[in-house]
Amino acid sequence: MSSNFTINPAVESVLADLEIQRKEIVSSKLKGWGAVVLGLVGLVAVSTTGQMLIALLVGAAAIIPGVVILYRLAEKTGLYKNRFKNEVIGAALSTIDPSLTLSPYEGISEGEFRSSQLFTTSPDRYHTEDLVRGKAGKTSFYFAEVHAEYKTETQTKSGRQVQWHDILKGIVFSADFNKNFNGVTVVRPKDLGSSIGAWFSKNVFSFGDKNVVQLENDNFNKKFVTYSTDQIEARYILTPAMMEKISALDERSAYTVSVSFVNSSLYIAFPLNKNYFEPPVFKTLLKPDLLDDDMSVLGFMYDIIQELDLNTRIWTKQ
Repeated sequence: MSSNFTINPAVESVLADLEIQRKEIVSSKLKGWGAVVLGLVGLVAVSTTGQMLIALLVGAAAIIPGVVILYRLAEKTGLYKNRFKNEVIGAALSTIDPSLTLSPYEGISEGEFRSSQLFTTSPDRYHTEDLVRGKAGKTSFYFAEVHAEYKTETQTKSGRQVQWHDILKGIVFSADFNKNFNGVTVVRPKDLGSSIGAWFSKNVFSFGDKNVVQLENDNFNKKFVTYSTDQIEARYILTPAMMEKISALDERSAYTVSVSFVNSSLYIAFPLNKNYFEPPVFKTLLKPDLLDDDMSVLGFMYDIIQELDLNTRIWTKQ
């Protein structure tokens, strides 16, 4: 997903101001961590002489100020990120469509994530942010970054070991499908190796062999497995044209997507290998391609409406 996004002069002015803040943050980080490292080196060096009290005093003299600098820096870094999301990303959104809005501290609730039935794994740890809302033609949509994880615990000789595994680290997209579904239909990747997400253990929604839908598109069946609680409705939704469009959408994504049709909504999960909409700290803001990746993923989500032809209202809600 790449594009060439032109930054307008108003945003350039904000970026110039934020660049000053960024440099101050970097300078403070270097001072803070430098003091901590210097204190640790001093502590180790003096302790080798056997004078532990002096070693502790020498280490503390540098480490404590360093920790204080880093602690105070957290608030400045938060303000820097908040300004970038609201004044840079938020303003850039309007150049794609005035209806697009960004709410940095909102997202898709864990309850909705579960009820979307995109995944068979229940999250033990869940974080979501950067909710984008919009309307393309007749179709309302929204999407947000989601990081959902589950944990496994194993007993070892040294005690209980906890490991965290990704269910999804990426974006969940939802759009109004303009139809109240009688059942639930889910399209998941068949090749698990092509997806970042976890598709096993702790099943939330269990689909058995009787729920597998045999569709007439062989290429679609090779890439995806489709489950539904209503076989007739699933075939009604997944028309040959819809299957072609989902396949085309999948080709544009870096990883295999998963799709569900629940209530009257379409959900799509896109695993991603980076966190979008975040300002760089150790790289300059003053480069022409700064927003290319962010605007590309925004454009990609927006294009889903056209890609899946959701504005063609062939059904009516009842």
